[in-house]
Amino acid sequence: MGNTRLIIIFAFLFAVSGFAGLIYESIWSHYLKLFLGHAAYAQTLVLAIFMGGMAIGAWIAGLYTLRWKSLLIAYAIVEAIIGVFALVFHESYDAFLQLAYSSILPSLDSAAAVQFFKWFSASLLIFPQSVLLGMTFPLMTAGVIRCAPEKKGRIVSTLYFSNSIGASIGVLVSGFVFIDWFGLPGTIKTAGLINILVAVLVVVLVKRYKVTGEVIQPGVLEDSGGRVTGTDKRVLFFLTLAFATGLASFIYEVSWIRMLSLVLGSSTHAFEMMLSAFIFGLAIGSFWLRHRIDKLKNEIRFLAYVQLLMGFFALLTLPFYSSVFDAMQWIVSNTEKTDQGYMLFNVSSHLLALMVMLPATFCAGLTLPLITHILLGSGYGEKSIGNVYAVNTVGAIVGVIITIHVLLPNLGLKNSVAIGAAVDIILGVLILVSLFRSKKIPANIKNILPAVATVFSLLFLVVWVEFDSYKMASGVYRHGNFYTPDNAQLLFHQDGKTASIDLVRIKANNEISIITNGKPDASINVDINGIASPDEATMILAAALPLSIKPDSKEAAVIGL
Repeated sequence: MGNTRLIIIFAFLFAVSGFAGLIYESIWSHYLKLFLGHAAYAQTLVLAIFMGGMAIGAWIAGLYTLRWKSLLIAYAIVEAIIGVFALVFHESYDAFLQLAYSSILPSLDSAAAVQFFKWFSASLLIFPQSVLLGMTFPLMTAGVIRCAPEKKGRIVSTLYFSNSIGASIGVLVSGFVFIDWFGLPGTIKTAGLINILVAVLVVVLVKRYKVTGEVIQPGVLEDSGGRVTGTDKRVLFFLTLAFATGLASFIYEVSWIRMLSLVLGSSTHAFEMMLSAFIFGLAIGSFWLRHRIDKLKNEIRFLAYVQLLMGFFALLTLPFYSSVFDAMQWIVSNTEKTDQGYMLFNVSSHLLALMVMLPATFCAGLTLPLITHILLGSGYGEKSIGNVYAVNTVGAIVGVIITIHVLLPNLGLKNSVAIGAAVDIILGVLILVSLFRSKKIPANIKNILPAVATVFSLLFLVVWVEFDSYKMASGVYRHGNFYTPDNAQLLFHQDGKTASIDLVRIKANNEISIITNGKPDASINVDINGIASPDEATMILAAALPLSIKPDSKEAAVIGL
């Protein structure tokens, strides 16, 4: 069998692996939030454990690939171990919960000790598997490159595409099909069986077709013109780029998901469609690049323009945002409340998410293969694959943390997206400046104009665009209607860590509602002579019933979720 057909087969198997990998992220979140809670810190921790483990796994793979003769066999072993972990996860989780609640937690004498135990033990539940998942991309990619080193750029792009497209599909199938059919335990066991099947097929292919290859040893670092640099500054520069572009991309992801939650809703299905759309954009970008990457005359200049274009496309989501609400209003108004209507609603929601995310995520899908290809071509060796993937993932973790805990609550949605765009535009400018200084490209109008245009776009759109807070508070995905200054008064709006909160007074009946991501959670009629809102009975009984049982109570707690 030729190398091309083998690459296609391995790419297909890696897509299947990516399909299973996103099932784990989704299902682990369901499990661990039951133990840790649904607060912003718990959500951040789950993501940090998952992605942090992947970063460490990728870095380990980068360090040790040169010592392993058959990376594809090593990849198969890792896939098999991941599968075995998945097959026993549910039972292990149940046993852990029984031990924690019956013995360990009651013995702890402080809230700090309880929190430390919960977070540390939750980390242990998924951290080993996350490390193994992080090893899969470097092992598979370097293993296939050994078979056809002349196609290294194409292989990196192809495998990044296949893994991402599998992940994009896995998010949807897990949420819409597998959980309904098999529940959480059955879904994670299904993913485990998929990993084991992939491992067996990889071993069969390696043994049957005697898939071998020479280890790609690191050499003397060279620039794209073939001149020896004799320094690791180049490596540090591109690893820093990989970190920063990962940070910017996940600032976009968190911000866009919040923005679209106000349009599509905050349901689990809505989140899965948004996540799938984000990953799909990454996949399409790397797919487009795969036949072009090895033919680029100056891949560093191309990378600079990709960064500038990504920042520009992210900025365009700001003025486009209002139109997404109008599109959802039309969808809700023209969709029947039936099973078929719900399917059309979900398909339409996915298309809206793609319209917002696809241009910028397409560019994001180019960056990791490009940076990896540049370092491979510079003589950095196989470890560049794992190292670039690792630092890019660490950047993503930092992006998630600062967006949730710093940018959204302090700067709001619009400015959070603008910060991400500024990071990408600055990266593009810095790459161009480095090329100008080293005289790799001339500092003429043709090369400077894209940077000037994107910087101007950043300044102009940040000042000019204002989000419509009335539309954001309306919950258009529920009834297809908008609040306006004519029918409502917006008393308060704030983007928080886990939700955007509004306080709205309806002028027709003088009711004031607290609204979370477009959904009213409580309302009260402030007119003493007015008719009580439906929520008032619930709110009064929530307090009155407990006090009727224990009237001398001095403290109370309301427990939800």
